[in-house]
Amino acid sequence: MNSDTDGKNLKDCDKTELTGEKGEKTGNNGVLTVANAITALRIICAAVLIFLKFPEAAFIAIYSVTGITDVFDGWIARRTGTAGKFGSTLDSIADLLFYSVSLIKILPVLWRTLHVSVWYAVAVILLIRFSAYVAAAIRFRRFASIHTILNKATGVAVFLLPYAVLLSWETVYCWIVAVLALFSSSEELIIHLTRKTYCGNAKSVFRIKSADDKREENTDGKDNNGEKRSDSAE
Repeated sequence: MNSDTDGKNLKDCDKTELTGEKGEKTGNNGVLTVANAITALRIICAAVLIFLKFPEAAFIAIYSVTGITDVFDGWIARRTGTAGKFGSTLDSIADLLFYSVSLIKILPVLWRTLHVSVWYAVAVILLIRFSAYVAAAIRFRRFASIHTILNKATGVAVFLLPYAVLLSWETVYCWIVAVLALFSSSEELIIHLTRKTYCGNAKSVFRIKSADDKREENTDGKDNNGEKRSDSAE
């Protein structure tokens, strides 16, 4: 009974993040895996983008392949039981390189076409996002980027930005992305400020109660039950 309750309490948070223990899902977390090879391919593709110009066909083709690998490496790692710390770190490096190169290539085009108000919105979003990182660094002593549903949605929206530019929808689309990014950044900041423990797998601010909080409630409940039983015995 208690094991079932603990499992439900930790459904938002991977147990390995809270306890440092290796669960069955981590499986073979070695370096030479199919998932890590796909992630390495994404790093190579991101490096190739540096030498291409947006919006040339070659850039769009490599960009699309890079985005597809971002979807499949994590899925394959989970399906094959090869998810591990090295793969997670490699994936973060690949994402950072890919989005950095993409923005460097695409931002000059957007700078010439977007209204200044969009850039003010971007500045506010970056400030909130930076505040979230600082809050996590102070409270949890680590760099933290949470995989919330809104953060994932924002990542997909940002990835689709070049295609919106090709269709000349950049102004309207950028405002949609900005609103989504504002909500996702604010949500992450709230989660970092309210959680007692770090959880990179928190899905939403509406499911914000940490596993530690639930453990405390379970402990309090047991104590109360114990007190009631002792009272009735008397």
